[in-house]
Amino acid sequence: MYDVKAARQAMVNSQIRVNDVTDPRLLEALSTTPRELFVPKAQAATAYGERDVPLDDGRFLIKPREFAKLVDALEIAPGDLVLNIGAGRGYSAAILGALAETVVALEPIIALRDCAENALALVHADNVAVIDGDVRAAAPDQGPFNVIFVEGAVAAVPQSWLDQLAENGRLGVFERRGDVGHAVIYLRTHGVIGNRVVFDASVPYLPGFEPVKAFSFAQ
Repeated sequence: MYDVKAARQAMVNSQIRVNDVTDPRLLEALSTTPRELFVPKAQAATAYGERDVPLDDGRFLIKPREFAKLVDALEIAPGDLVLNIGAGRGYSAAILGALAETVVALEPIIALRDCAENALALVHADNVAVIDGDVRAAAPDQGPFNVIFVEGAVAAVPQSWLDQLAENGRLGVFERRGDVGHAVIYLRTHGVIGNRVVFDASVPYLPGFEPVKAFSFAQ
């Protein structure tokens, strides 16, 4: 019989601790949150593998290493207000909720939103609010946010996301050009936005944020 608790601990020990993830609160959340509840039943046995898990409508649950390293780099404090863009079935929101005061989980696809609400209720993530909305516009009426975490890669970060960062707010996102990708943190300091690459990573695009193909006239 498949031992999910053993698989979860193996994920933490072999994929996360060894990749310089050190926040004890994050490690505890990853060790105790049942990742298998946040994927389709057909994918439950692969929930703890070193892969991006397919969800629905072209969406993915980001592989454990990449997810944990970026969350760790965001240095989420217990009093932070966090926005999770493209929350999918809610796993990231559950982990973020274990670190922050409040998480706003933005998910426009109703089927994914329903799954997220059900799974988050099962793990008693009472400080996570799942909302509908336009992913590109994000949630301007809910912010400004101390932290924004994006569930998928983008070719370019919309200005609307950066505008919703509070002073000293951080946005964690995977930026990708073809097969080359990086985890990047944007930081607002004195009203100015800067950014830094924290590690190399290539994860699936968040649908709608792929590179725009340039138009060319046929020869």
